[in-house]
Amino acid sequence: MTQAEAKKIARERMKGYCRVCPVCNGKACAGEVPGMGGVGSGAAFTANVEALARIRLNMRAIHDRKTADTTAVLLGTSYAHPIQCAPMTGVAYNMGGAMSEEEFELALAKGSSAAGTLVWTGDGADPAMFEAGLSAIKAVNGQGIAIIKPRAQDEILARMARAEEAGVVAVGVDIDGAGLVTMALKNQPVGPKSFSELKELVAATSLPFIVKGIMTPDQALLAAEAGAAAIVVSNHGGRVLDHTPGAAEVLQAVSRQVRGRLTVFADGGVRHGADVLKLLCLGADGVLVGRPMAVAAMGGGEEGVAGLFKAMQGELVQSMLLTGVGSLKQAGPDILFT
Repeated sequence: MTQAEAKKIARERMKGYCRVCPVCNGKACAGEVPGMGGVGSGAAFTANVEALARIRLNMRAIHDRKTADTTAVLLGTSYAHPIQCAPMTGVAYNMGGAMSEEEFELALAKGSSAAGTLVWTGDGADPAMFEAGLSAIKAVNGQGIAIIKPRAQDEILARMARAEEAGVVAVGVDIDGAGLVTMALKNQPVGPKSFSELKELVAATSLPFIVKGIMTPDQALLAAEAGAAAIVVSNHGGRVLDHTPGAAEVLQAVSRQVRGRLTVFADGGVRHGADVLKLLCLGADGVLVGRPMAVAAMGGGEEGVAGLFKAMQGELVQSMLLTGVGSLKQAGPDILFT
């Protein structure tokens, strides 16, 4: 199945929730939350895409590199490439419900595994959503990361224990989910976490702990001081706070603050392999892809997800070769046109 075929099927299956636009920039679905859009004016979703689009690559084709190695070491493990599947839930109220939550998460997990990378699973208003993600991770021998909403401490700790039992690679909290409209509508309280609360969560597990939703250097430093193993520079896809900058706009400053102390992931607006290279050059170690993976899963299942990973990895290789980058370690600011 081609990506075009998967998108065509997804467009029908997600009708009324996602238009599967030729350019996924958040403009047609602005304010559609629940749904696939960005909260309020949709400016934060659009900012992610536009921030990446403004970044240019320096083309250098006079060099002796004939191949490009996309191997990435993340949280101590080597993967085929630095691209991973972002955590997503709420198939029924965000995507139209043409698939069950279990089918959706399994497609993401198996497609990610087939592509030599990890799936990240999420948490939602219905407890079954978190469990569907854990079941999917179990199906791929634990090759996944479980992310939990910023609920009350005891609720998070209970879910962390369930994730550990499932054999996940790492656990974490998407603190950027503190303002999710969908959680509020379903009477599932979430909110910001204090530094002491964050430290408590980190200390409660032997697994690497990830803080997702970092958008400023000072918050990155707090995550590092709390003992986190990784952060994700992310504004939750523009779904929680209107008018934030795009993740690519803040990534370099955030990464500089904590680089060498923890692993830095980034997401938001990634559509092509060239976008992946841009984020790596700005200081990310790994990159998460959300909405395009949802479309691939809805339109092509496991095959669609694996196919999208393969296509993006191929684009990454092409971008590396044409910028003189032989391995991911060579990706730096000098590759970017300023």
